[in-house]
Amino acid sequence: MNYLFVHQNFPGQFLHVARALAGETRHRVVAIADQINLKARPLPRTGIALIGYTIKNAARSETHSYLRGLESQVIRAQAVARIAIDLKKKGFAPGIVIAHPGWGEALFLKDIFPHAKHINYFEFYYRSEGSDVNFDPQLPSTLDDLLKLRIRNSSQLHALISGDIGVSPTYWQRQQYPEDLTPKIQVLHEGIDTTAVQPDPNAVFTWGNFRFQADQEIITYVARNLEPYRGFHVFMQSLPMLLLSRPNAIVLIVGGDAVSYGRQLPQGQTYRQKYIDEAKDSVDWKRVHFLGKLPYASYLKVLQISSVHVYLTYPFVLSWSFLEAMSMGCAIVASNTAPVQEVVEDRNQGLLFDFFDSKALIEKVICVLSNPKEFLSMRKRARATVIAKYDLYSICLPQWLKLLD
Repeated sequence: MNYLFVHQNFPGQFLHVARALAGETRHRVVAIADQINLKARPLPRTGIALIGYTIKNAARSETHSYLRGLESQVIRAQAVARIAIDLKKKGFAPGIVIAHPGWGEALFLKDIFPHAKHINYFEFYYRSEGSDVNFDPQLPSTLDDLLKLRIRNSSQLHALISGDIGVSPTYWQRQQYPEDLTPKIQVLHEGIDTTAVQPDPNAVFTWGNFRFQADQEIITYVARNLEPYRGFHVFMQSLPMLLLSRPNAIVLIVGGDAVSYGRQLPQGQTYRQKYIDEAKDSVDWKRVHFLGKLPYASYLKVLQISSVHVYLTYPFVLSWSFLEAMSMGCAIVASNTAPVQEVVEDRNQGLLFDFFDSKALIEKVICVLSNPKEFLSMRKRARATVIAKYDLYSICLPQWLKLLD
């Protein structure tokens, strides 16, 4: 069977299934991705033929502001279409096309490969109410922001209509899509390798001249980028009282300074510096370590030595890092937001608090740090939940392969 994967940031959510297919000689696996991302994170040899596309023309400033995102999607779709047409001329005819339609790349693939089955990964559908938009009163949306959302969803709606089937990683994320189209979407997570992501009481994390290990009092926070969508502002606002209450606590913060989701700051500014400036001398910064983006193995060490792991999110896409922290058996303190509620029941797999209640966040973190033995069973239940529902090799990958079969 010939398989074609299309993802701006390949492999993204398709790493494990693409690798499994490429490992069988009866399959031929080709992947199309943005050339910039392929250069930034080259894949080891996996048997996958990687083809990068390049963007020569960006969306124009004179284009209506509502349409610039759609114009960018069409530009990407054309770049991918040219590659797909060339593959077809060379005799490559995929039986199955698996794409993430969020950046527009899948727009024209049904026209080029009409006889293939098309599976689309539906990560998030933007709504004007009930999810991330206008969730945070500190960062309210304008009417202009709301009106843009209808256009922003355009490429996903095209994929829902033209594709054969969709996949979404959680039930809540699936429910964000129009009700009359959700029957076309299955819930299927990409999976967590719980064998690789498991507790290690002897783990040591070194960073520069610092050495951290599990017998220290370590508070961890992880996000791809340090931004309000992942509650970075709420976490930072909790630090003065948290560190004052726990004089031996150390805070390890993993994440970059870009903005993945939500509102951008003026050029040259970062949310990290913004909230450092707001806190000023109320925080003992010698005990707060901003680690930036870490290699995966180092990031896992951070989770393994964590005394308590804090996770916040708007009602939005569930982070891999959250499930990985659970798989590590971390003591979880998390915001009581969807889709966290789909995975964690309060005091069962973790402690939940209202996203905006920094006082509750502080109290629950202190509770865990003051009575670590009391939460050992909660840690075990967190890991057991991930093994039972999201394990890569026993649950998720077999389900993916069954779907493709």
